[in-house]
Amino acid sequence: MNNYEHHLVDENITIKDALISLNLLRDENLTLFVISNNYKMVGTLTDGDIRRALLVGATIESKVNKFMFKNFLYLEEANVDLHIFKIARQKGINLLPLLDKSKNIKKIYDLKKIKSILPVDAILMAGGKGQRLMPLTLETPKPMLPLGEKPIIEHNIDRLISFGVENIYISVNYLAEKIEKHFGDGSSKGVTIRYIHEDKPLGTIGAIRNVEKYDNNTLLVMNSDLFTNINLETFFEDHILNNAAITVASIPYTVNIPYAIFKTEGQKILSFKEKPNNTHYANAGIYLMDKKVLSEIPENTFFNTTDLMNAILNNHEKIIHSPIYGYWIDIGQHEDYNKAKDIVKHLKDEQ
Repeated sequence: MNNYEHHLVDENITIKDALISLNLLRDENLTLFVISNNYKMVGTLTDGDIRRALLVGATIESKVNKFMFKNFLYLEEANVDLHIFKIARQKGINLLPLLDKSKNIKKIYDLKKIKSILPVDAILMAGGKGQRLMPLTLETPKPMLPLGEKPIIEHNIDRLISFGVENIYISVNYLAEKIEKHFGDGSSKGVTIRYIHEDKPLGTIGAIRNVEKYDNNTLLVMNSDLFTNINLETFFEDHILNNAAITVASIPYTVNIPYAIFKTEGQKILSFKEKPNNTHYANAGIYLMDKKVLSEIPENTFFNTTDLMNAILNNHEKIIHSPIYGYWIDIGQHEDYNKAKDIVKHLKDEQ
C-alpha cells in the first residue's frame, strides 16, 4: 500500500484535528500514523486511543503526542521479520508500517489484502515454446494462454503479490514481447517486474544467473505454467527453519497396490503386507534457494535445476522438500490445460 498519506498526521496536532482526520479516512482502517517534524514515525492513534485520553482528562485541544500509542509494531526495511507480521495479524492490526533505519515510513501494508510479507525475489521461467500445446501456442506463449479471466502466468504473479512479494523477474524468450507488453514494469500491480532475456535456451534455471543483483537473500524460482494454490508462507518457513540451501516444493503421489506384497529372502516369504499404499514425492517445479547457490550456475550456459541440485548435494549442502497439499497442475499438455480451466471455473463458482 503506497497511498498512505491520508493516514499521516503531525505529532503537534490537537485531538480535534485528529478526529477530523479519522473522519476523512475513506477506508476501514481507522488508524493514524503520527510523525515528528523531521518525518520520523513516533506513534499511532485510533479512535480508541482518543476515547481513553478523554476519559483521563484530555480535551479536544490537547495535543496527540501526549496520548498516542508509542509501542507500535513495525517492520524494518533492512530486515523484514515474518514473526512481526504474524504478531500484528494475531492482534487484529490491519495496517503495518515498514520503516527505514531513520524510522521514516517507506510503505504501509494492508494486512487485509495480503497473506504474508515474504522477503524474497521471485523468478518466473517463461521462455519455453510450449510445443506440446500447439497449435494454441503458435502465436501465444504458453504462459499467456487464458485461464479464466487472465493468463496462466498472471495467476502465479497475483499469488506472489498476495504473499507480499514485490520484486519479480520473468525469464523470457519465445514471443517475449507479448509477455512484456501485458505486464510492463509491474507498476499497474504495485510491484516491480523486470525481464531476463534468453538469447539462447539456458535450461530450466540457467537464466537466473543473468541478473546482476537481487535485492533479497532468498530467491523463489518457479515455472510460469503452473496452476497451484501453494501456501508460500509455509514453503518459506520450511526453508528458513531447516536452514536449507534449496527447498523444493513437492507433490505427494500415492501408489495403491491392489495385491499383497511379499518381503522375501530368495524364495522364502519373510512377511507380507496386504494392498499397501506407498507415498512418493514428486518435484513441483517451485524452488526456494539461498542466493549463494548462484555461484554453482555457470554463466550463459545451458543448465537445468537438476544440475544445480546435484551440485549442491555434491557439496554436502542441505536440500529439503516441502509438500503442497492444495491443487497443483503442470500445464504441459492439452488435457492438463483443460483440467486447469475446469478448476478455475469451479473456484469462480465458489466465490
